[in-house]
Amino acid sequence: MNTEDHSREPAEHARFAAYLVELEQVGEADEMALVGRVLGDPDRVMAEAAVVRHLDRRAAQLWPEPAWEEWAAAVDRVVTRRPFLVRRLKEWSLFRAVCLQLPWSSEDLLASSDWLQLKAAAGAGPDALDVLAAGGRTKRIRNAARAGRARRTEG
Repeated sequence: MNTEDHSREPAEHARFAAYLVELEQVGEADEMALVGRVLGDPDRVMAEAAVVRHLDRRAAQLWPEPAWEEWAAAVDRVVTRRPFLVRRLKEWSLFRAVCLQLPWSSEDLLASSDWLQLKAAAGAGPDALDVLAAGGRTKRIRNAARAGRARRTEG
């Protein structure tokens, strides 16, 4: 990128990139304060996009760990008035329940987003695969779940 292009970059793009770097480097003790600060940005869509990237990255690291519960509760307190982020956190919690064989409901899985259904179809246990193979929202999800079931029976 040359200097001319950089000077024409919208301010929110620069802030987004800076937020991603900060969120990737933040320590656990300061994580929620930074998430709150990012969500205070005047560009709500950009702020939520940065936070959902962070949430996805951290959730992917933490979901199988005991630290998940405390982290998820802290995130929930910070994102409470952001419906998309609240839903994404709940879906990560459902993914965790499905994968760790904790209590979950078929109704919740079938009501979840395509994002979660595809994620679960790619790596969930046999019960979730059965639910998604029979009732997943899209043909792609149903086929992925069927393929996941086939891999499990072959392995």
